[in-house]
Amino acid sequence: MRRQLDLLTEDEAELLAEADEAERAYDAAERDDAEEAYGDYQLVLDALADRLIDLRVTYAATLDEEAALEYEAAFDGAAMKRFPPLRGRL
Repeated sequence: MRRQLDLLTEDEAELLAEADEAERAYDAAERDDAEEAYGDYQLVLDALADRLIDLRVTYAATLDEEAALEYEAAFDGAAMKRFPPLRGRL
């Protein structure tokens, strides 16, 4: 699982950088621009969550049902530790 998250970090380095940039833009946004900046940030987080879900589902499909459920729970926990802004999206 750690290796899967490491690979995602490598493969999605641009998207992770975009998320950092979007968060900084939101933090720095003036009141009139904050809502749009927050929306932009949320879109990037959604894209990252989608990548994580794809990774989780793809691997879980290779397991029997019980093992898949255990894997998914463990994966979600590890992903939330690694990518805290994605809490509640998986």
